[in-house]
Amino acid sequence: MQITKVDQLRDVVQRQVRDVEITDVHTHLYAENFGDLLLWGVDELLTYHYLIAEFFRYSDMEYEAFFQLTKKEQADRIWQALFVERSPVSEAQRGVLTVFKELGLDVSSRDLNAYREYVGSFSTAEYIDRVLEVSRVKEVVMTNDPFDDQERQIWETAGNKDSRFKGVLRVDPLLNSYPEACGTLQAWGYEVTPDLDTHSVREIRRFLTEWAQRMDALYLAVSLPPTFVVPEHSMRSRIVEECVLPVCRELNIPFAMMIGVKKRVNYKLELAGDSVGKADIRVLEYLCSTYPDNKFLVTMLARENQHELAVTARKFRNLFVFGCWWFLNNPSIIEETTRVRLELLGLSFAPQHSDARVLDQLVYKWNHSRSIIADVLTEKYTDLFQTGWRPTEAEIRRDVEALFGGNFWTFLRK
Repeated sequence: MQITKVDQLRDVVQRQVRDVEITDVHTHLYAENFGDLLLWGVDELLTYHYLIAEFFRYSDMEYEAFFQLTKKEQADRIWQALFVERSPVSEAQRGVLTVFKELGLDVSSRDLNAYREYVGSFSTAEYIDRVLEVSRVKEVVMTNDPFDDQERQIWETAGNKDSRFKGVLRVDPLLNSYPEACGTLQAWGYEVTPDLDTHSVREIRRFLTEWAQRMDALYLAVSLPPTFVVPEHSMRSRIVEECVLPVCRELNIPFAMMIGVKKRVNYKLELAGDSVGKADIRVLEYLCSTYPDNKFLVTMLARENQHELAVTARKFRNLFVFGCWWFLNNPSIIEETTRVRLELLGLSFAPQHSDARVLDQLVYKWNHSRSIIADVLTEKYTDLFQTGWRPTEAEIRRDVEALFGGNFWTFLRK
């Protein structure tokens, strides 16, 4: 059906974005059989590190005293400070209310215990089904760390039991703290040395290959500081070029880099104490040009990096840009970033990923992002309409499906 009126165009775009089933290309979620590694429920939602950081904007409580409280006690404090004593206008605060609303709860009641009772009536399996249904997410890409003792044991025994959850090999310790990772690898039977000799390189490649295959990993991933540079005289640079990239090339999987996080600028806040810094785009230019047979998935944390990241992706077809990560996951920045990417890259990227650490967050992060992305897409299709171009509903559906998952799968299969 060809669209002949602007009002009709808006209705079609909004409906297609609302109804599309999503591949969430990066989360910190887990399948049910990973046990308590999967976080879900009201208290986990309220004690998310975004809200912990916001709580301390108002509270004089000692950090150590807060973290000694039970999860429920922490959630009660956050609810009182951020939702009762003041209006919950931040994106993380609004997100909690969106979750409750979309689950059918009465947000106006402000009855935290009633919300707990409702969510607590579900089994883990039932709640996973419910959240995926409400958020219209069909596939969740995990973050899987073999250096985590609890998670490694699950992979070595049961493995992943839910095909809706996809594996990813995460190797932050290997790249960001090799001296400690070296000792761990030695304990696991890999013959590596602190000075990263030739045999160590082969052994690290063996480790990466074995674990990528065990996890059926879609890609190999790492979170990196804004100071990340390749090439340089460092263990991290050598491991990237001599180990990671050869293995990714051999297995035909991308190397995913999430660049720009400054760890523990306020260590007393624990996970909530991380911050952001602008990275050097030249590292991507070097990697994409020097290794054209490798594929790179990239998101960057600083707003200041978004324009040059999009420009760089125009130059290298082996670079795939995805999502609005962490501190960029705010409506004003999602809107701006999506518009910049559409104007520079057309439809050849993934506009969002949830980065969810709590299952419930799939509901609000995709609810909010769908609305913003739909508005920007409507604007762009309207621009086309003014030229006399008349898209069909099938063409818009095709484009929306590509943005919300199809592009990612196409890039992986190249």
